Amino acid sequence: MAIKVHGHPLSTSTHRVLATLAEKELDYEFILIDLATDQQKSKAFLSLNPFGQVPFFEDGDLNLFESRAITQYLAHTYADKGTPLITNDPKKMAIISQWIEVEAHCFNPPAYKLAYELVIKPISGETKEEESVVLQLEAKLTEVLDIYEFHLAQSKYLGGDSFTLADLHHSAVINFLMDTKVKALFDARPHVSAWCADILARPAWKKIVAAMKF
Repeated sequence: MAIKVHGHPLSTSTHRVLATLAEKELDYEFILIDLATDQQKSKAFLSLNPFGQVPFFEDGDLNLFESRAITQYLAHTYADKGTPLITNDPKKMAIISQWIEVEAHCFNPPAYKLAYELVIKPISGETKEEESVVLQLEAKLTEVLDIYEFHLAQSKYLGGDSFTLADLHHSAVINFLMDTKVKALFDARPHVSAWCADILARPAWKKIVAAMKF
């Protein structure tokens, strides 16, 4: 059975999965879930993902609905295809896993909220938060980026010398923020800026940007 991804072009979690599929050079079927009409809250979709969020992923008899779990499944199951996004070295894999956790718990919370406020809300016509909220989020992201700058001064990528899932997981949110005033926070840190340019220039990522038109 073919791989299927139920998602939406404005969903950074969907992009995370699609970017992994592109890096692994895997074919898949994309099924649009219309978030504007709350299709993700429909009874039919809730039977797939009880949390009512995209993406939802199918590979044969396997069903998954958390993007980072999906990307790790793909990286392990299709390790022999495309870009090697993980490693069999337990010490190196521990470092990669560490930065996967950092992305999920430290980087993504303020970065995604900023992307939502500055990019997604204007597109969807929602009311923006007050500027004070945006400033608070920028302050939190600044603290995280200072740590990234220190680390990336010593390592080309977050998990070492090679591009891995730890880097890939950042691509979608960073891509959104590059068209906002928050870009200045990345540009002010030369190693972070170079890293961003590197991961956003990858052919697999450009393929997803073109396909999703975001």
